[in-house]
Amino acid sequence: MNIFNLPKNFINRELSWIEFNKRVLEEAQDTSNPLFERLKFESIVSSNLDEFFMIRVGSLSDQISAGFNKPDASGLTPIEQMNKISIHVHKLVYEQLNCYNRSLKLALKKQNICFFKAKNLNKQQHEYVEDYYLKNIYPVLTPMVVDNSRPFPLILNRSLNIAVLLKKSEGINEYTFATIQVPSVLERIIEIPSNVGKAFIFLEDIIKMNLCSLFSNHKIITSSCYRITRNADLTLDEEGAEDLLEAIEESLKQRKWGNEVRLEFEIGIDKRLLHILEKELEISKDQEYKISGPIDLTFLSKLTEKLGYSHLTYDPMEPQIAPEYLKTNDIFKAISKKDILLHHPYESFDPIINLVKQAAVDPNVLAIKQTLYRVSGNSPIIESLINAAEQGKQVTVLVELKARFDEENNILWAKRLEKAGCHVIYGLVGLKTHCKILLVVRKESDEIKRYVHLGTGNYNDVTAKLYTDLGLFTTNPYIGSDASTIFNMLSGHSHPTDLYKLSLAPLNLRERFLYMISQETENASMGKPAKIIAKMNSLVDTKIIKALYKASSAGVKINLIVRGICCLRPGIPGISENISVKSIVGRFLEHSRIYYFYNDGDETIYLSSADWMNRNLDRRVELLFPVEDEDAITKVKEILAVSLSDTIKTRILNMDGSYTRIDRRGKDSINSQKFFYNVAMKSNYDKQVLLQYNKNYWIKNGFKPKLANSI
Repeated sequence: MNIFNLPKNFINRELSWIEFNKRVLEEAQDTSNPLFERLKFESIVSSNLDEFFMIRVGSLSDQISAGFNKPDASGLTPIEQMNKISIHVHKLVYEQLNCYNRSLKLALKKQNICFFKAKNLNKQQHEYVEDYYLKNIYPVLTPMVVDNSRPFPLILNRSLNIAVLLKKSEGINEYTFATIQVPSVLERIIEIPSNVGKAFIFLEDIIKMNLCSLFSNHKIITSSCYRITRNADLTLDEEGAEDLLEAIEESLKQRKWGNEVRLEFEIGIDKRLLHILEKELEISKDQEYKISGPIDLTFLSKLTEKLGYSHLTYDPMEPQIAPEYLKTNDIFKAISKKDILLHHPYESFDPIINLVKQAAVDPNVLAIKQTLYRVSGNSPIIESLINAAEQGKQVTVLVELKARFDEENNILWAKRLEKAGCHVIYGLVGLKTHCKILLVVRKESDEIKRYVHLGTGNYNDVTAKLYTDLGLFTTNPYIGSDASTIFNMLSGHSHPTDLYKLSLAPLNLRERFLYMISQETENASMGKPAKIIAKMNSLVDTKIIKALYKASSAGVKINLIVRGICCLRPGIPGISENISVKSIVGRFLEHSRIYYFYNDGDETIYLSSADWMNRNLDRRVELLFPVEDEDAITKVKEILAVSLSDTIKTRILNMDGSYTRIDRRGKDSINSQKFFYNVAMKSNYDKQVLLQYNKNYWIKNGFKPKLANSI
């Protein structure tokens, strides 16, 4: 067997994801972060776990049910993966709740923000809660009793519920089970009167206080909160679907009722209640999670929004306008002068919005074409596209209906765009269209000119303030021609033959990556300096990993910045000892994809919508585009150099799959995200330090790039 294929050389994908969520939890545990930001990280851990169970655990559950027993690249069968997931997630949930109970709750109390139980309420608070219950909660509740005539109800995915054990008040020694869904339409945390600070009580605790009003002929024996998570990894038969939009709408309904994959319940639940839940939901012990605190900590994000204590949050960071736009209000003129690279969220997303907005009303613009994967709920870009169509312009929009958990939002936008007269495409059968591309066709003098924006992130004005991404404006005629070819492919299902500058998945993107890696491998084998730097969200694809192992063993120096899942195992003697893997988890979600190849001194830099994952390279429409403007190349290299020099928010992947923080002794304290913002603020000091870091990085690594003089 090829040594690069050995299972011991790969980290299991699911266990790597759990390690990522641990790094998110570390931010909640980090007392140097503002309190409300720690609450948000704690909330993100919970929402991440929800999606993990619905999709990844749900998929493994299907494989086990189907009798699929083939091991993954790391050598683990689905059953073995499920067993390890249970062990690691139980430990993670314990640490998360420990953080909430022993740190966050106490820190909130120091700020006079307290959560009350029924037994802690004073007379005034008790009266307030009783009145609130009768007026706002009682009319919404629907208690459901289980008996011979009423079977166990279907419990909605991720809904919070209260299980109740009842006994007839006449003295008959028979118990009855009932369940109540805690209404999601109501606020979960209710503020109550307090003489000091802010006081809250949970909605479920108010309902528990008033169970007698719902079961007047019964004695309440015991009650407990519970929550189930269902398999939401539902497959869609696109080939057999006559109407893709209707098929996806129907699949969204099915998602609510997938098989149960997790049961969460309050610690101390009565054994009789638990036995009923286990029996009716067909849940095994390893799928159960005892929660020593509130179930579903995603409420913590809403709490921070509700209170808005600015001194307990990060200092505001206002995205800056890129210098190229300060000299002119004409966005077409700015882009015509030279390629412009934007670094979000440090630089504003507004130029992209303004390009579509200005194109919509410009009489010289003939057509606008754009892909949309995830957009905000009140998207200014979509409003401008609608405006353009209403003004008679040719508007083509690809709305990806299969963007997971954004399907409903995207369906609404697709219908609105169609109604306005836009030509709406729903993507290609069997593929998700994940590339980020915007094309504006404009008549100037006697010729047609194409303005193109390509990005690593979504056209979402909200997440553009939270995610780090890169976007390139260009009027390069070759890229413009490629953009037209790609849109023709998407709308007409044509097969593009030759593209000048862009690489496209699933057509030739994988081959392009493998070719660039093999070139570095060949150069290293010939004794030439060889280097690869790649920044992405996830690294899973085994063919890419094996190519990197081969490159490393040939002597190629490889630096990877992988925020989330990484199945590559660094530091293996003779295989990956020339590979280092870092992960940055901080205030902003690292989302940009950058691929650098030394290329025997003739550096090539690409940006992409794609991670090195099987799905991105084989089952999605993705783009890889080159950075060729010298200023833009320098800017990308600065981003890589500073990111690799981060000592505060970086963790290093160890050979055993665990992550550790950097030993900062003797090193500068560098928070790359703060650094980039200061540079965007045009701080002369930070700009000079940035240039020096960039220069020092390349010199320290023994390379003399072609742009050394400009640095």
